[in-house]
Amino acid sequence: MVDIEKLKFDEKGLIPVVVQDYYTKKVLTLAYMNKESLKISMEKNLTCFFSRSRGKLWLKGETSGNYQHIVSITADCDGDALVVEVKKDGPACHTGSDSCFTSEVYANENEKSFSFDMLYELLEGRKTNKKEGSYTTYLFEKGLDKILKKVGEECTEVIVAAKGGSKEETVFEIADLAYHVMVLMVQYGIKIDDVVDELAKRHVVDKKIKQETMK
Repeated sequence: MVDIEKLKFDEKGLIPVVVQDYYTKKVLTLAYMNKESLKISMEKNLTCFFSRSRGKLWLKGETSGNYQHIVSITADCDGDALVVEVKKDGPACHTGSDSCFTSEVYANENEKSFSFDMLYELLEGRKTNKKEGSYTTYLFEKGLDKILKKVGEECTEVIVAAKGGSKEETVFEIADLAYHVMVLMVQYGIKIDDVVDELAKRHVVDKKIKQETMK
């Protein structure tokens, strides 16, 4: 365990902090802490930063309710930067975005990989900034009943494919179902983290059940 006194704060008494989502590992924001805000963060298990523009401490979520619950704080090899993994209650950015890092500067298309977070952001974009000819936009324009109908249809197609014994076809239909379920999530404002948190709770319950059955 690293002693706070051994961390290297700059000439203004600050240390840069990269805040990362505990579940998705997405970088949420870059902020700064001084010794006082770091101590408060550790005492409360909530991120507390030092605002360079306002020249004072601020507890993330104190006014918005979007608290960041700390899982771990890790220093780099030089002790002059920190990574804080958090479980967040809401958007990390003051704009309402999940992360402060949303403006892509460059992407190597040959290396760019798929993620559910990327898909979710794309679906959100299709809802707020409607694109002509987009099937996703069409679903949002038709509304909840249409989305639910498609989810139901895709559920049936997964069952039929699996019953038919074709792994390839089942994977194809599961992908269709996953897409439509995520459209439903966006429609309702359900975040991926909401589902992950629910699954995490059930994992604990499942472990308890297994322990009971082994007695």
